Amino acid sequence: MRPPWIYVPTLYFAEGLPYTIVMTVSAIMYKQMGMSNQFIGYTSIFYVPWVIKMFWSPVVDLYGTKRSWITGTQLCLAVLFAFLAFSIMSSWYALLTVVVFWILAFVSATHDVAIDGYYLLALDKKSQAFFLGVRSTCFRLSIIFGSGMLVIWAGTIEKVTGIIPLSWSSVMVIPAFIFLCMFLFHTFYLPHPPSDARPTGYHHIADFREAFRTYFRQEKIIPVIAFILLYRLGEAMLVKMIPPFLLDPVAAGGLGLGTDTLGYVYGTVGVFSLCAGGIIGGFLISRFGLKRCIWPMALALNAPDIFYIYLSMAQPSLATVYLLIALEQLGYGLGFTAFGVFLMYITREPYKTSHFAISTGLMALGMMLPGMLSGELQAVLGYTGFFMTVLVLTLPGMLLLFFIPLEHNHRVDIRSQE
Repeated sequence: MRPPWIYVPTLYFAEGLPYTIVMTVSAIMYKQMGMSNQFIGYTSIFYVPWVIKMFWSPVVDLYGTKRSWITGTQLCLAVLFAFLAFSIMSSWYALLTVVVFWILAFVSATHDVAIDGYYLLALDKKSQAFFLGVRSTCFRLSIIFGSGMLVIWAGTIEKVTGIIPLSWSSVMVIPAFIFLCMFLFHTFYLPHPPSDARPTGYHHIADFREAFRTYFRQEKIIPVIAFILLYRLGEAMLVKMIPPFLLDPVAAGGLGLGTDTLGYVYGTVGVFSLCAGGIIGGFLISRFGLKRCIWPMALALNAPDIFYIYLSMAQPSLATVYLLIALEQLGYGLGFTAFGVFLMYITREPYKTSHFAISTGLMALGMMLPGMLSGELQAVLGYTGFFMTVLVLTLPGMLLLFFIPLEHNHRVDIRSQE
């Protein structure tokens, strides 16, 4: 039997990398390629596949095996990243790269469904619980690699050559090579669990419909849906505009950081702080319960947005930038952990997986729509006015804490949250 210690880390690193590149690295690349903040805001449309993946996830169940879906999508990802590297150097780069990122998002979302399904089939329940921390760590390492190391390398090549398109084209060859290696490794190494067989019936569709019915008939479902959509409203507006703010020159209201410096500030120090927030948040919720922790953690998520107001007005030293972004990401890790636990809390047997998929789809929708408007709002208000507005937009989600069901005060192990 092939040990999960080998393939679980590679699967979950592979799951996180394309998501990071599509949703985070693309914004940095487009800013350096001269695209407007409005354009970058509209790239939130890339969230759509993760919003609607619950609707085509039964296809992965009904046709083929999870193993074949994993290897097939990884080969597609290798080809798509190679084509993305070519597209960046084209005179039609804006149109071509948007199309490629869009296809990458759909393939990546399908890849996610296959990996999560395979994990449940290849490991027994004891091993699934044991490897939750491993998969979460590897997912986060892919974020550090994507938004940290790849961005740093792009900035370094940019400094050496002075050619921005070449720097990003060169960097995108790296994930193409990684996914080619992943495809070859998983083709020959992934076990063939007996339960990962081609289905012979179509009962999955009936179960799928019942999962939706039971989800939307839960107690207080209207405030629950509103909370899922609005809890991260401020962050949804903020996340697409942080890279432009850090990269824009001081004369334009930004901080004027280089691409490599942004990779260190946001992609490494920021992500390590985010991971620390998740670990601390998990410990606190397991000890004190969700009901006692969610309010302070919601404040930890939203209050640090005021740091960006200060940064836009004072434009302080780089050391201060490092410190404040690290603190903001630490708070985000705490706040998102509480949110992830709540999403698990509202799942119900026997449809926990489907209910969680519905909730995360709604969460992605709540990130996509505000993100699309963020560039337009920033262009009208400037960075300082935009960050002040973001701070105000954190209030609706926090007010909904009074209306969502928390009275059971469940204590949940959240180590599986990516």
